[in-house]
Amino acid sequence: MAVEETRIVTKFLRAREKDSWTFEAARKHNKAYSALEKALGMEPATIVAEVQASGLRGRGGAGFGAGQKWSFLPKDVFPRYLAVNADEGEPSTFKDHMLLERDPHQIVEGVAITAFAIQAHLAFIYIRGEFALGAERVQQAVDDAYASGFLGKDILGSGFDLDVVVHRGAGCYIAGDETGLLSSLEGERAMPRIKPPFPAAQGLYAAPTVVNNVETLSTVPHIIRRGAKWYAGLGVNKSTGTRIFSVSGMVERPGNYEVELGMSFRDLIEGLAGGVRDGKALKFFIPGGASAPWLMPEHLDEPLDMDRASELKTMLGSGAIMVFDETVDPLLISWRLAKFYAHESCGKCTPCREGSGWIDKVLYRMAHGLGRPDDLDLLLDFGSNIVPGLNAPFAQTTICALGPSTMSHVVSLDRYFGAEIRRRLKRDHAKRNALEVIAS
Repeated sequence: MAVEETRIVTKFLRAREKDSWTFEAARKHNKAYSALEKALGMEPATIVAEVQASGLRGRGGAGFGAGQKWSFLPKDVFPRYLAVNADEGEPSTFKDHMLLERDPHQIVEGVAITAFAIQAHLAFIYIRGEFALGAERVQQAVDDAYASGFLGKDILGSGFDLDVVVHRGAGCYIAGDETGLLSSLEGERAMPRIKPPFPAAQGLYAAPTVVNNVETLSTVPHIIRRGAKWYAGLGVNKSTGTRIFSVSGMVERPGNYEVELGMSFRDLIEGLAGGVRDGKALKFFIPGGASAPWLMPEHLDEPLDMDRASELKTMLGSGAIMVFDETVDPLLISWRLAKFYAHESCGKCTPCREGSGWIDKVLYRMAHGLGRPDDLDLLLDFGSNIVPGLNAPFAQTTICALGPSTMSHVVSLDRYFGAEIRRRLKRDHAKRNALEVIAS
């Protein structure tokens, strides 16, 4: 039996590839804003409870319950804000990019429903600056929603007011951290804040704030339209519903796939993505974006389950699955990831600012034949100052999760390729010592 997607948030954009982003097509063919019309007839607390009952968890990386996050807002404290994290800076993650460009009315409707549920009257859609087409289409969707009475004053005669601002960021990885995003919105550098206080208590402009990911809020209209019970009936265990996975690397059919949680990695990688290209063998894969610890071929039959991923000492994270074949040097992959994190460190926390650069330098020499026999152990030793215990889910000595991300690939190298790498380092060291030095 062929493996198939379970399309919910991607159904419309796949069905009408030529005009899915337009108001006319979304309204006529996808019942856009019908869930908002329904939601405005409900009590805000009922909407929050419905989303909680659906089991929807954040699709941006942390996997925290969406409705639960909404419920943390302190009662009777106003104003309050909603911020949509559309920065998507995790390497090889491109699902939100697609949703912004090809179904912007879905996210605008999700924003409106969520804002009504939490009683926020101002919402921000924070879009990565490089997403030019996505920003244009989201802005047009917002303008169309205003013109049609789905945003603005007294929406559909409900008495609820909502303004939505589309804000383009400068493009940095750290803006993907929710507090870094809020700092950027306030006009500061995108740098993370110490928690507590958490954004729900003291976020944007020191007011209660909810920050949610694009895919998360794109799912909300479907839950309101079809009910929490329907959505909770999809998925596995506490990982309900569907998720979009961005499959890239050495596969026959890279791309975005929306699947019911609980599907195996094998069905996703070998079934939907066509398997490793050119008939080569799988060497390893990264299951949840660049910051996730790696998995091996023996993990292919494990389910796409957020909690099971934690048991495997990794995470589904941003939903980016990177596949590498037998020809790949894992040391080179690790060095390239280290180089990315060293470049993207905001510099606020000393362990990350200093440690990420050291990790980059040591991995460079290891991957280019200049390593020393104890280099991997050296990395693990000083890396434990960034990530105490070196275990996932990671502890950290930094304010945000970029610090632990600098070591996740190093931990994977040691876990799965440690003996092989140590032998290689000894060989490289021996070769250099064997070189004849000719006096001039």
